[in-house]
Amino acid sequence: MKTIAQIAAELQGYDPQALPAKAVLDFLQRLVTPVTESTEQPLFDALGKVLSADVISPMDVPPHDNSAMDGYAFDGSQLQADVPLTLKVVGTALAGKAWVGTAGLGDCVKIMTGAIMPAGLDTVVPQEIVTQLGGETAFVVIPPGMLKLGDNRRLRGEDLAQGHPALLKGQTITPARLGLAASLGLPSLPCWRPLRVAYFSTGDEILSLGEPPREGAVYDSNRYTTFGLLKRLGCQVIDMGVVKDDPSLLEAAFQSAAAQADAIITSGGVSVGDADYTKAMMKKLGDVAFWRIAMRPGRPMAVGRIAAAESQKTGAMLFGLPGNPVAVMVTFLAFVRPALLQMMGCTDSPSPLLKAHSQEPMRKKSGRTEYQRGWVSTAADGSLQVRTTGSQGSGVLSSMAEANGLIMLHHDQGNVAVGELLDVMMFDGAI
Repeated sequence: MKTIAQIAAELQGYDPQALPAKAVLDFLQRLVTPVTESTEQPLFDALGKVLSADVISPMDVPPHDNSAMDGYAFDGSQLQADVPLTLKVVGTALAGKAWVGTAGLGDCVKIMTGAIMPAGLDTVVPQEIVTQLGGETAFVVIPPGMLKLGDNRRLRGEDLAQGHPALLKGQTITPARLGLAASLGLPSLPCWRPLRVAYFSTGDEILSLGEPPREGAVYDSNRYTTFGLLKRLGCQVIDMGVVKDDPSLLEAAFQSAAAQADAIITSGGVSVGDADYTKAMMKKLGDVAFWRIAMRPGRPMAVGRIAAAESQKTGAMLFGLPGNPVAVMVTFLAFVRPALLQMMGCTDSPSPLLKAHSQEPMRKKSGRTEYQRGWVSTAADGSLQVRTTGSQGSGVLSSMAEANGLIMLHHDQGNVAVGELLDVMMFDGAI
């Protein structure tokens, strides 16, 4: 396990007082360590968890050639480009059981969607295409040029082949992947255990809900936004409340968190020039770096490891976030969330940035990454457009509540003109 100093030495141009956003991601990628404990989870409990091993298909899917629609199955070798094909209906194949009978050249079998293809038949004509002849539909006529051999037939194993991977280690179990596992008859899946994340706010000015208001104090919103972000991510959240600016209380909180969690998240107490004890306690108890990131909002951040008092545990990752509510959410989405996903063993590719045209000019200073709260919508011509949600102050929580994504103005980017194409990090369920 590398130390903060060792990782810093590997990064060209590393400057903790002016760290570009990209360098933060590079640093965290080298610092975090994935969990190694795996559990077998029943399907209903597996949603949102991460696979700890490949899932090998125990069967072919579909398990037999079957019809892709309601129609008539026949031998497609009889099709001719310019001549209608008349076939005699000799039976009906229903889904759920094989048709018992024989069909040769000149014959067809009425078939339902999902029914097993009768032996010797390889093509299905949709029932709405044919012309029916005879009072009891004894014959059907297929017009020329409408089909080719093999149409409307699903082949055995064309979705999944027995013995091949159906799901891959590191994939998050989505509703679609849950259904895929169920289609294979699997009652459970191997998953990495949920990540345990302890969280607390710091500061004498922070009020817990239920406390009476007092001058100079603010109610703690950060615990609730962070709780929501962690729960959406599938983490097991350990809420440790508000910790006052008292060295003994802070030390006890950090050690308790490190003893029971994989990661610790705090808000407040990491700015340059703070008069509280949070930074000093982080230094005392762990290997921690304090950064000034070239970004807005969310410039101050601490990252590292906090040692546990118990010898049997190595400690926990630490993410010390700013105190302002919007800065907490922005730094979480930009840096902490990717790091926690890596700790969870997730190898899914991150969601791509969306491209949208700016509906307004924006001022931007080159040399830092800015995350503006934005609302993406569809313009009259069908293209995507984005506007800010008003005041972009790091304490304006309503601007985040009204947004559906973060407008990313990159490190070297300057002022934005109306109509300029911008990158947007969509919330997409993360918030």
